[in-house]
Amino acid sequence: MEQLATDEKERNVDLFEVTFADDVLEMAPDLYVGLIAAPAVRNLERRSEVEALLAHMERELAGSGLRTDEISELATISAWRKAYSAFGAKPARYPCAAESLIRRVVEHGSLPRINTMVDLCNAISLKSRTPIACCDISQVDRFTIRKAGGSEPYLPIGKPDQPEYPAEGEVIYADGMNRAHSRRWNWRQSDTIKATGESRRLLFTVEAVHKDAKALVEATTSLLLELLQPFTDEGTLSVAFIHAEARMQRLSLHRTGGAMTHDGCPTELGASEERTG
Repeated sequence: MEQLATDEKERNVDLFEVTFADDVLEMAPDLYVGLIAAPAVRNLERRSEVEALLAHMERELAGSGLRTDEISELATISAWRKAYSAFGAKPARYPCAAESLIRRVVEHGSLPRINTMVDLCNAISLKSRTPIACCDISQVDRFTIRKAGGSEPYLPIGKPDQPEYPAEGEVIYADGMNRAHSRRWNWRQSDTIKATGESRRLLFTVEAVHKDAKALVEATTSLLLELLQPFTDEGTLSVAFIHAEARMQRLSLHRTGGAMTHDGCPTELGASEERTG
């Protein structure tokens, strides 16, 4: 990893590190996470196309016959409920981001439109039925997904002047400054990392904790990667996966050059939540 950091620095490339703590992986042993880092996203383009995709996914879900009382029984959602319960959160009160999206569409038929990148993530989350988020990382140095100590300030979306503090043991996305950027894992994002229409430097996450998480996350990350191509310059996206055997990854946030994975190898592109909370 030290050689990777040196090589990337010589190419004037920033690295963004994502680490899952051991105790989080012990709590969710089937955890599999797809990561896509994008240094320069054009968030306001192709708005109508993304809105059409989201509308299609809403109609597909609404027409699936899924009932409200069946949502918690979906394999992906049931596993998230179990993970939430493991760190003391009540999943009925604090559903994961994907469950919130699915429930809103089943009960009300549609989701609010936010901005292109968030709407794109919401559309794919409805399809995969697992949490997908985009995070503005322009003010964040790294993410460590760990249990909170209780002293980490969290700035709620829309209320950055009213900091909260997560409960001890609650799973959070923390940065190197001991700030929390999520509550209850992926129930809510912080105001600091919310993706807006002006956001350019983004990290996309695809998270699953059920038995078949690997297959779902890899397929969903591949789909999201393909859909992001029109919003980025060729060769600027980097991809990595986190799981029990690889709990930390460093992603390149480079502005030019060939598309790279976390280990510096070329990756094939173009072949083929709602923000956190």
